[in-house]
Amino acid sequence: MVSAAAHSHAIELLQSHSLTTLVRHELERRILSGELEPGAKLNEEGIAGTLNVSRGPVREAFRALESAGLVRTEKNRGVFVREVSVDDADEIYEVRAGLDELIGRLLAARIQPAHVAELRELLKKMQKAARARSVEDYYPLNVGFHDRLAELTGNRTLLAHYRRLVNELHLYRRETLARGADSFPISTREHSAIVEALARGDGDRAGKLMYEHAMESRDRLHAALEKPLLEKPLKDKP
Repeated sequence: MVSAAAHSHAIELLQSHSLTTLVRHELERRILSGELEPGAKLNEEGIAGTLNVSRGPVREAFRALESAGLVRTEKNRGVFVREVSVDDADEIYEVRAGLDELIGRLLAARIQPAHVAELRELLKKMQKAARARSVEDYYPLNVGFHDRLAELTGNRTLLAHYRRLVNELHLYRRETLARGADSFPISTREHSAIVEALARGDGDRAGKLMYEHAMESRDRLHAALEKPLLEKPLKDKP
C-alpha cells in the first residue's frame, strides 16, 4: 500500500513536471515567434515571477530548451537564446535536406488517405496566409506542415533529430519570409508539389522535391538577407 507521504511526493512531482512543460512551451513560443530574440538573456527569477511559478520549473525548462537547441548556457553568465551564424545555418540546411529527402521517401510508402486530406487542408490555410503575406500566420503553419510530415513517418528517432534542426534554423526561416516577397508563392507551390507526390506514393519524387525545397530555402535565405524587411500587409495598417 502506498503511504500518504509517497502519494504526496508523487503529486508534487507530477505538478512540477506539468509546470515545467507549461513553462517550456511558453518560452518556446516566445522564442519561435521572435518575441525573445537571439542573444537575449533569460532571467530565471524574472520569468518565474512573470509566469507565477517557482524557479525550479523554469530551471528545468531551460535544460529542456537547451537540449532542443533553442538556448545556450554560459558558465557564470546565465542562459541566452541561441544565436546561429549564417555559416552554421548553411551546414544545418545541408543536414536537414538529407533528412527531408528521407522523410519524403519513407512517408510516400506509409501515408494514408486521411493524412493526405489533412495535409491538403493545411495547405489551404498556408495559401490564405501567403496571399496576405502574413509572416505571423504563415510561419507557424509552415513549421507545422513540415513537422507533421516528419511525424507521419512514424520514426521517432528521425522526428527528434529533425525537430532539433528546425529549432536551430527558426530565426533564418522567419527572415527568409519576412524579407522576400516572392518567398510566399514559391513556398506554397513547392509544398503543393510535395503533397501530390506523397499522395501518389512516389517516394523518389517526394524525396527529391523535399531535398530541393530545403536547399532552395537555403539559397533564398542568402538572397533574403540582402533585402530590407517586408512592409506589413495592408490589412494590418491603420
